[in-house]
Amino acid sequence: MQGKVRDIVKIMESFFPVHLAESWDNVGLQVGSYNAPANRVLVALDLDKEVLQYALDQKADMIITHHPLFFTGIKSINYEQSQGSLLKGIIKAGITVYAAHTNLDAGERGLNQILAERIGLHDIKPLDKGHSEALYKLVVYVPIGHEEAVRQAINGAGAGHLGRYTDCSFRTKGTGLFRPLAGSKPFIGHEAILEEVEEYRLETVVPQPRLGKVLQEMLKAHPYEEAAYDIYLLENRGKVFSLGRTGKLAEMMSLQEFCAEVKMSLGLEFLRVVGDMNRSVKNIAVVSGAGASLMSKAQKQRCDVLLTGDLKYHEAKDAEALGIAVIDAGHQGTERIMANYLRDLLNEEKKRRGLDLEVISINGRECIVTV
Repeated sequence: MQGKVRDIVKIMESFFPVHLAESWDNVGLQVGSYNAPANRVLVALDLDKEVLQYALDQKADMIITHHPLFFTGIKSINYEQSQGSLLKGIIKAGITVYAAHTNLDAGERGLNQILAERIGLHDIKPLDKGHSEALYKLVVYVPIGHEEAVRQAINGAGAGHLGRYTDCSFRTKGTGLFRPLAGSKPFIGHEAILEEVEEYRLETVVPQPRLGKVLQEMLKAHPYEEAAYDIYLLENRGKVFSLGRTGKLAEMMSLQEFCAEVKMSLGLEFLRVVGDMNRSVKNIAVVSGAGASLMSKAQKQRCDVLLTGDLKYHEAKDAEALGIAVIDAGHQGTERIMANYLRDLLNEEKKRRGLDLEVISINGRECIVTV
């Protein structure tokens, strides 16, 4: 099947839902149309004139970036200015632009998860409870003999997940009463006659992002003309998503040794470090990009080190006061793994979904060099 932008967006938002983005962020479609073709998709950390030229050379008709093209509203598009000139080139070429930023950072298989795995951490967990999914209790009444078809339909659509368990549900047998009115087409019973039917009360839990699909599949599988069901918002919460991760090294090592591991894993020549290079470290927090604001949360999680980028002087002093080491691997240094990772993920998914398109990536040049 020929791919369209909406097909790529559907894949992206199945892994990195837009509701995971921070309130200040601007993710999703930046330029273009959901109905536009997506024959060749280019993934890049940023969109600048060099990346646009590469997209033109490669005949890409869609660009996915980590950093949004716009963070705030546009008041004017001046072709004599850098952003206006860039926009002119994008629109003239008919290229669609899509951004996945903090939702990609926080996703279950997002950038920080991949960063934590890349540097060799295990027992990886969310750094904090930045986002948690709302959970609903779904209760549906099904005539005996049809309960298994309905159960399989709702579980197949994403209901019934509890931690490391799937297909979780509960059912009890009871009696349903109803009187079909004029014009109805009852599966069981007759018009104007009060019916008593043996039914199962089938109940399960559904995460908010799956609720619509679960209801759709439930109603398809249910034999009744008007299925009776209830939906309750629960106080307990579902999956937790965070901009950062914590994890453990396989063995204790010095901060100096861990820095060497980070440089090798991320392909970096230099790091900026706060802390005693001889101290022993094992518990690590990672926040890609600029994550010093989560330093105190990392310290409360008893992490020995925070790996992030864009560390400022006063943040370094705060780290010393908190007693946590900080490795500044650079904003770009902690995020440049994004392009190739997302390229591979999208290429796997397009095969699984039978989409006829190609996904390529580009790692932009380092905009900050150490001399």
